[in-house]
Amino acid sequence: MDNVQLEELARQCRRHIVRMIHSAGAGHPGGSLSAIDILVALYANKLRFDVENPDWEDRDRFVMSKGHASPAVYSILHEVGFISEADMMSFRKMGSVCQGHVDMKWTDGVDFSAGSLGMGLSFGLGCALAARMDSSDRDIWVMVGDGEIQEGQFWEAAMAADFHSVGRLNLIVDRNRIQNDDFVEVQMEVGDVAKKLSSFGWDVKEIDGHSMEEVVSAIEWSSNNISSPTAIIAHTTKGKGVSFMENNPSFHGKAPTDEELRLSLEELS
Repeated sequence: MDNVQLEELARQCRRHIVRMIHSAGAGHPGGSLSAIDILVALYANKLRFDVENPDWEDRDRFVMSKGHASPAVYSILHEVGFISEADMMSFRKMGSVCQGHVDMKWTDGVDFSAGSLGMGLSFGLGCALAARMDSSDRDIWVMVGDGEIQEGQFWEAAMAADFHSVGRLNLIVDRNRIQNDDFVEVQMEVGDVAKKLSSFGWDVKEIDGHSMEEVVSAIEWSSNNISSPTAIIAHTTKGKGVSFMENNPSFHGKAPTDEELRLSLEELS
């Protein structure tokens, strides 16, 4: 897809996100909307998978460490054919394949079961080491939120990845600057993430996470670096695309009302 097509696909996924969260009456719109441009570019143009064979051993892996942003994942999984619209709109319903947090036991196309934050990079590191042991060229992509990198486990995994010279491990930091309770700088500022990861031995690129041109270029850059771990620091806006959700901590985990859904879809039309 070209950038214009990717942007339109992202807009469609944003509509899915607000619709499914509204239908469920619960969910996390802010971090889903901030991440979706990157997921669209990754799934549409880079990630190697087979919808007809979701357990294909040599598929690329995507680890959504900030698993509460599951609506972003489900929206793109629907668009590429892993799940139906009915599946997507059953989000958070009893027995649905689309649980509140992504779960690999429930949903085709999901490779990581999330819940507690901070674990995704460790899991991705294990996947990358397994790929190397299997002599496989599968790529591992991990998305984390900037709030969850306050967790010590994240930095242990970052240190281990460099120590073991793990290539094909691609980290994306959704740097939207808001976490569950408030702005990250209020809760516990994480500082210059790019500089910190560089000091841990990672190759790092900072981008505007809503510029499709920059997103596509960064994904290609990261994918081409197979000798060391790479990180894309994507500067994003929480709630991107819906004016009253943007940079609004209250929409970290709140469903839109009927009127807010109407306004959201109007803005995303």
